[in-house]
Amino acid sequence: MTKHPLWSEDYWILLLQLYLRKPVGVKPLYSKPLVDLSLELHIPPQFLHSQLFQLRSAATPHLKRLLDLYANNPSKLQRDIRRLKQMSGFCSGGTFFEGVAVNAPFEKDFLPLPSYPALKPVMLLMILNLYYQLTPITMVKETPEVAELAKRMKIKPELVVEVLLAYQNIDPYLRNKPEVDDALLQPCKDMWRRYGYDSPEQLETIAAQMKDYFQ
Repeated sequence: MTKHPLWSEDYWILLLQLYLRKPVGVKPLYSKPLVDLSLELHIPPQFLHSQLFQLRSAATPHLKRLLDLYANNPSKLQRDIRRLKQMSGFCSGGTFFEGVAVNAPFEKDFLPLPSYPALKPVMLLMILNLYYQLTPITMVKETPEVAELAKRMKIKPELVVEVLLAYQNIDPYLRNKPEVDDALLQPCKDMWRRYGYDSPEQLETIAAQMKDYFQ
């Protein structure tokens, strides 16, 4: 993978800390700790995930030295990470990132919606995947799949239903369009444009990967 413009060799210790978290090893692509680090560094999860594989194999002498230095010395690793994070401008869009756009497109998927802070676009994706598995009559809070997804995402089933109704409003194959909040309708339209015309199998594959974020 091409080197990311915001990547710094100093960040290896941040990845090493993530790698050493139990269970030790490469973390799933959309595991929350990996995504949180991506948001902190403004670097896509895919890039950091590939770097974790480099770290696992100690692909360079530098990485081997890092593993030898820190693998059995977590207190030193923590101290050096604390020192790194105290650097001026670190992850703040200041001097570290001067002249570089830090609002990467991937970040928006994991940030709360301005009008619905309990929801993130990644959650709308999960609910869209559920939408294709249900019929309109089963898009209610009592449906087990609705309750299960709500529990996984730590939101109320009623909110999942609200999003399902928004997708009903957007669905070109449905005649009866329920009334929904315009503030929710627009982000659902955006998600529908991105994934609503893919095959259900493709969407299900993406949603399966995203489940790791909600573990």
